[in-house]
Amino acid sequence: MQKNVAQQFSQKLLVTENTYDAYHMTSPHPEGQGAIKAIKLALEEAEITPADVAYVNAHGTSTPANEKGESGAIVTVLGKNVPVSSTKSFTGHLLGAAGAVEAIATIEAMRHSFVPKTAGTQELSDYIEANIIFGQGEEREIPYAISNTFGFGSHNAVLAFKRWEHNIL
Repeated sequence: MQKNVAQQFSQKLLVTENTYDAYHMTSPHPEGQGAIKAIKLALEEAEITPADVAYVNAHGTSTPANEKGESGAIVTVLGKNVPVSSTKSFTGHLLGAAGAVEAIATIEAMRHSFVPKTAGTQELSDYIEANIIFGQGEEREIPYAISNTFGFGSHNAVLAFKRWEHNIL
């Protein structure tokens, strides 16, 4: 008699890292210095490389200040190929709850092996170099992902997740 082996997928929060760059009361550093540091610290603490990251759920407020700094930070640390989207385009800005909801969206993207699109985006600003997914989402295995949450007062938080697989007999 043959046994069926099912794989159960869940996600594991590897690490959360925070930085405060104190650049401005409401605007992020234009070159994303705090975001760069937070992403690097999260990867280092999680013991993963930039090449491991298969999806970034960006803070993505669609403001010129956020777009330029966050896109630059992502490209600086992870390169131009990692898929990036902002689930905030579906939910709106939930202020203090945004990070939690976006973490759940990141976990669901990993669970379903699907990078969601950035809703409402029809074209990118000239200064965005990151690989923003818009138009439609894409199927993709996501073994590791990060979720960025940046806010007023220049605080920067990055969560790193791992897709966890184990067999259930």
